[in-house]
Amino acid sequence: MSPAPPSAAAPAAFALGSIAVAIGVMALKLTAWWLTGSVALFSDALESLVNLAAAGGAYVALRQAARPADASHPFGHHKAEYFSAVAEGVLIIIAALLILREAWAAFLAPPPLHDLGIGLLINGLAAGLNGAWAAYLIRRGRAFRSPALVADAKHLFADVATSVGVIAGVAAAWLTGWYLLDPLLAAAVAINVLWSGWHLVRDSVGGLMDEAAPAEIREDIHDLIQKHGAGSIQAHDIRTRVAGQRTFLEFHLVVPPEMSVADAHRICDDIEEGLRGRLGDMHIAIHVEPAEKAKPEAEVIISDPSSSHPASPS
Repeated sequence: MSPAPPSAAAPAAFALGSIAVAIGVMALKLTAWWLTGSVALFSDALESLVNLAAAGGAYVALRQAARPADASHPFGHHKAEYFSAVAEGVLIIIAALLILREAWAAFLAPPPLHDLGIGLLINGLAAGLNGAWAAYLIRRGRAFRSPALVADAKHLFADVATSVGVIAGVAAAWLTGWYLLDPLLAAAVAINVLWSGWHLVRDSVGGLMDEAAPAEIREDIHDLIQKHGAGSIQAHDIRTRVAGQRTFLEFHLVVPPEMSVADAHRICDDIEEGLRGRLGDMHIAIHVEPAEKAKPEAEVIISDPSSSHPASPS
């Protein structure tokens, strides 16, 4: 069950929180790098710089997505979130390439490392702050059905994972004296970041290309049409797409030939009320058709079209 978001503008407030957290985490990680000279810690700090830029982009996109529909955008501005997520993915890829460049330079001429104990402790504090915020943010992003917030949270989780790996690796280099581990770790971070950026871009482009709603939402839609469509015969050609926090749905509803327009309209109202009650904010378009338009491959069968007395609408 997916509750409706309480406020269209609310996700933007969480994006502001991400900006504040990103600034704090970046400051901690840059301090750790400055103290130690570790290129692996530098790579971790650079990813946090991307987090800051992405959080700023998400805030702007969420503010845009919260704007109501207007004459130029009659279906709203929900897709603005996907542009933010694509931009974040591109920034992540750029950061990965920059990290690879620094890792290669450090591999050719390993820099001296110092003050690793305090540096790793500071980096650990940054990773903990990031992890706590990411766990909270992904819950809120899913509750608001906001791709920009969910993308930001997933990126932060990836950042936490790489931070833990970097801390462990730099600690191993410190204990063993094999300092080539430092640039090798930085390269590993870059590859992980590159993979994260690619997935984010791919998923966001899917949203821009009007991918169907997730399978669990489509199943809920079928169940709800059947539950609230009493009096009609079937629903077919059910199509969905998702734009940010809003789901768009259209389908054909077949009704008995003797049914009045008022009764058919009442059934449509019942279906729409049931769908929005379970799935939240939706744009629903229902095309009512007579019994001869019924299709054998209909996605939802509500009553037997051969029956002379189909169920009356409630």
